[in-house]
Amino acid sequence: MAIRDVLMRGDLALTPSEEKIVRLLLTDYPTSGLGTASSLARRAGVSDPTVVRLVVKLGYEGFPDFQAKLLAEVEARLHSPLLMMETKRQSGSSDSAVLAYLDSVTAALQKATAATPVQTYERAARLLMEAKGEIVLVGGRFSRHIAGMLAGYLAQFRSGVRDLGVLSPQTFDTLADLGRRDVLVVFDYRRYQLDVMAYASQAAALDVRILLFTDQWLSPISDLAEVTIVSPLEVASPYDTLAPAIAQMEALTAQIVSTLGDDARARIERIEKVRHANAVTLDSDAEGQTVGPRKTAGPRKTPGPKAAKQDDKA
Repeated sequence: MAIRDVLMRGDLALTPSEEKIVRLLLTDYPTSGLGTASSLARRAGVSDPTVVRLVVKLGYEGFPDFQAKLLAEVEARLHSPLLMMETKRQSGSSDSAVLAYLDSVTAALQKATAATPVQTYERAARLLMEAKGEIVLVGGRFSRHIAGMLAGYLAQFRSGVRDLGVLSPQTFDTLADLGRRDVLVVFDYRRYQLDVMAYASQAAALDVRILLFTDQWLSPISDLAEVTIVSPLEVASPYDTLAPAIAQMEALTAQIVSTLGDDARARIERIEKVRHANAVTLDSDAEGQTVGPRKTAGPRKTPGPKAAKQDDKA
């Protein structure tokens, strides 16, 4: 269990002085716990023995043990693929790297089931579908592609969905139009991106409500988020997996679909009519007939007299 989760346990019986320490640790997590016990006590306005008693009450052997686990947690959050290549190098194993990886992804997907309660998905679905303003989506280097997928789903259910894609100075201008009626969906996983955090922080300052998809170490954006969906990332590879994150995004979509009202269903029907009218997909053309592959999008043209003569000659 992450130290943040230990600090937030509802069954802890804390004294007022201990509450001050816990509040300080959570407010400036994890930095506040990386100094000495004396510095933590001084900042919280309590005695040194109070700090020691608290960490023992939390289940640690003492402050050094508490701090060692906190440092390990910080290190895990900052791992790069280069570092993990050494820690996850297979040592003489004859097992297939492919099968080992797929097995580890399966295990991560199973962990994802317990990582976030069903009620959290329900809250997230209501947040997205009941928003009166825009739904804006943003993600990191890889996770922004999941944001784009979710945007594609949401655009079928409601209007006012905007995928920001790659953040740029011009993208930050969109903050000028956001406010308390809007919702920001953020995908942010370890080695958290500074530009994503900056955008979320500025949006939160405008009272924009935030739905966060992140890992078990929690992006700093979790302090700003109204709803957080947590995904396990570690697999038998130097690179973290986003398979559970995609599954969670699709699970949220399934939750939304299960609660769709008549307005959303009517919107999907209108979108399907537009797609059929423009022969966007392989299944039908404008007349509802099955068609073959198309080289270009758009309605098929009716052959003119000249084309008809050429066909006759052929």
